[in-house]
Amino acid sequence: MGRELALYEKAERSIIKKYRKEIWNPFIIALKEYRLINSGDKIAVCISGGKDSMLMAKLIQQLQKYSEVPFEAEYLVMNPGYSTENMKKIEHNADILNIPIKVFETNIFDVADKAVKNPCYLCARMRRGWLYKKAGELGCNKIALGHHFNDVIETTLIGMFYGSQLQSMPPMLHSTNFEGMQLIRPMYRIYESSVIAWQKYNNLEFIQCACRLTEKAELTSDGTSISKRQEVKELIKRLKKTNPNIEKSIFNSIHSVCLDTFPRYKSDGEEHSFLEKF
Repeated sequence: MGRELALYEKAERSIIKKYRKEIWNPFIIALKEYRLINSGDKIAVCISGGKDSMLMAKLIQQLQKYSEVPFEAEYLVMNPGYSTENMKKIEHNADILNIPIKVFETNIFDVADKAVKNPCYLCARMRRGWLYKKAGELGCNKIALGHHFNDVIETTLIGMFYGSQLQSMPPMLHSTNFEGMQLIRPMYRIYESSVIAWQKYNNLEFIQCACRLTEKAELTSDGTSISKRQEVKELIKRLKKTNPNIEKSIFNSIHSVCLDTFPRYKSDGEEHSFLEKF
């Protein structure tokens, strides 16, 4: 009789075997299609403590075992001002999942909390900046974030409905402030439902949104949520009842943009008009 597998070994095996079709294959497809990881890369795998970034860390670890493309990885946990309880949970999960994290402290929540306008926007920019900075100090040339398939389509619709703009979330982009640094999204083709299934199968409990700014911003005076992302999630859920392929259609649409049909568009920050052709 063989030895009983440790929890991290069971979690790793489930990625490769039970959820190969739902998680591992889409992960590999995204890496190849968008050319996210190349030989010699050193990647800062950014872990927030939630289900998505924790799964991403395990995927990167498995990739290092099986890939013929040599690369290095650092597993970064930035503490923007989490509660002691949440930090302990993150560290505990990293321990049981055998993820060698490096934690660094910031005061982002405190700074953003004092902002009069757009505290969430300020928080997001500061978080991204700190991650780039720390990654650079560790000799990394890329940071990896755990955004998944549903984040991509929801962000696209939020921009249309509430931002009056048609833009999406690219699988890779260059940093505008940190030369030579890139951001990659290795889970670009993985559905959130698959992430949740993997989490439940392995009896894992990760932190939820631990941002006190979000808690303030998304609650009205009577305690009801006004989260735009949640509104879009519910909308997609309703649309799926009559069109089961609605999510794929939205995702595929951002891969099939026809600029010739738009009256105006931006490229590299410069605005263009269809009138340029007349």
